[in-house]
Amino acid sequence: MTASHLLMIRPAAFGFNPETAVNNAFQQAGNHAGIQEKAQQEFDAFVHLLDENDIDVTVVHDTPEPHTPDAIFPNNWFSTHADGTLCLFPMFAENRRLERKQTVLDTLKNKFDVKRIVDFTAYEAQQKFLEGTGSMVLDRENLIAYACLSPRTDKQVLLDFCKKSGYAPCCFNATDKNGTPIYHTNVMMCVGEHDAMVCLESITDDEQRNALAETLENTGKTILPITLQQVQHFAGNMLEVKNAYHKHFLILSHTAYCALTPEQIAKLQLNNKTLLHPDLHAIETHGGGSARCMMAEIFLDELR
Repeated sequence: MTASHLLMIRPAAFGFNPETAVNNAFQQAGNHAGIQEKAQQEFDAFVHLLDENDIDVTVVHDTPEPHTPDAIFPNNWFSTHADGTLCLFPMFAENRRLERKQTVLDTLKNKFDVKRIVDFTAYEAQQKFLEGTGSMVLDRENLIAYACLSPRTDKQVLLDFCKKSGYAPCCFNATDKNGTPIYHTNVMMCVGEHDAMVCLESITDDEQRNALAETLENTGKTILPITLQQVQHFAGNMLEVKNAYHKHFLILSHTAYCALTPEQIAKLQLNNKTLLHPDLHAIETHGGGSARCMMAEIFLDELR
């Protein structure tokens, strides 16, 4: 199941977030001069690229207050589902909890048919977190929730989500090239309709690694391996979408695209997928997230 509608949030106060940097190894501290303007430029060019390819995008403009430097990554705090459900998720960083703004929810309710809201945010009081489709890579056709456990992906909350949404969990532990736990599953794997990009070498436990590969293969996915070095360049952070004419696209950043080999690119282009790769260098460097993180999939029915 591939999304044909996306929601993206244009940043109003983008910047390096020290609250998330404690367990996001992709963020880089440095010169922040003009970073908000650069992020807006990259965001606008990204949306323009999607529009050019007839991919439906609902853009919500973030507000300066409350201060939400990571609002550009909405897929972490909510998800939508084809039965009309909207889920709200518990966030690790306190300032990211402020991203749950009524303006975003009102935009969704005014355009799409939200039948029910399932709220997991009470887990924040227990210091347990599950950051949406960052923490989980969802195979919506086969109802499997892939999740690498981390300070931002708690197994108890994952099991609660699966119980309430009808998904089967497939969880494992994954680390980067420095042995640091990978904070979000969607930076080391992506599941499309026919294939799965996944960094199997990030899973050091043989049983867990084999179980993940077996689950993917049993659902008919062709596994396309990526390396830990490619993960560092956001090569796992991609999303398959389709436009109004049912043409399929694989969206990843230009950084990620340049990290792939010609052979990998050729395999990704099978099944008539077109690769779109916007330049997101400033957003990736300071925010620690890439193309997939910026797109919240909308599976709700449009209101007539």
